Amino acid sequence: MTPLELLDRISAIARAAGTAAMQVYASDFAVRGKADQSPVTEADERAEAVILEWLAELTPDIPVISEEQSAAGLAPSACDRFWLVDPLDGTREFIQRNGEFTVNIALIESGRPTLGVVAAPALDRLFAGALGYGASVHDAAGAHRIACRGLPAEGITVVSSRSHGDRDELDRFLLGRKVAASTGAGSSLKFCLVAAGEADLYPRLGRTMEWDTAAGHAVLAAAGGSVKTLAGDDLRYGKPGLDNPHFVASGLAGPLCGMTREHA
Repeated sequence: MTPLELLDRISAIARAAGTAAMQVYASDFAVRGKADQSPVTEADERAEAVILEWLAELTPDIPVISEEQSAAGLAPSACDRFWLVDPLDGTREFIQRNGEFTVNIALIESGRPTLGVVAAPALDRLFAGALGYGASVHDAAGAHRIACRGLPAEGITVVSSRSHGDRDELDRFLLGRKVAASTGAGSSLKFCLVAAGEADLYPRLGRTMEWDTAAGHAVLAAAGGSVKTLAGDDLRYGKPGLDNPHFVASGLAGPLCGMTREHA
């Protein structure tokens, strides 16, 4: 199976999981708290069940690490090649019914996300990408290729978390940089906005887990962008505990992910 054929199959799985989540979204669903106090709904569990079943049939030799499975202590250990899944990224957005939640599926190979799909079923958008093959978005208008844009003359557009993060810390990070606009978005859509050239920079100065970022990272990398730690190293996967350090996702090249200082 070629990477593009695999990407098509994973896109179909993400859509099926999104359909399962939307059935709950349309109902009077209950919200529960997990051990780490983060919220979970029946939609998380239904979507995960769909993904795990389909991946087991499609690639029985590739282990899967998924968020809810990990929360229950049932996930396998990371290895050289594995699927990394967040069946419902942006549960707070799901609960608030603002539509900005996603289904995330990524293939990790030697610590790098090489293929990924981010489906936003309530927005009717699906982003997909594979390293070396480019990235695309599928929506009501059909499918078209996407790519990161060059540095706008008026300055960068920054996208940040709608439900997480410290605004003061973000402002300090951007201090002295030429910022034309700043917007908020939920879930992995932030990576996808950068990949589609709708934004330029997504700094994440708070805690995330690998399943939160892998699929969006894959789409962004396929579109020509990067995700780096604040030390300038590539964000890697399969780390002990699966916690991420703070990072900057960017569609730009150069020091500090292409941000330029505004000189008086």
